[in-house]
Amino acid sequence: MPASMFSYTKTVLENVSFDPKLFSKEVEKALKLLLPYELEQLIDWLKGFITNRPELHECLAYVEEK
Repeated sequence: MPASMFSYTKTVLENVSFDPKLFSKEVEKALKLLLPYELEQLIDWLKGFITNRPELHECLAYVEEK
């Protein structure tokens, strides 16, 4: 069974979390590609993931627009 796009997106975001600009760019890309139910999962995951990473808080602006 292939991995879901949501799982792939989480992996990518975890791997680029060292760079806030790249992280935000990948969040934007994910918002265009994921299905509606996956978007809800992504938003929940993002809120937890960036809790202790203040440099990544700017990506929530992209999520809140949706």
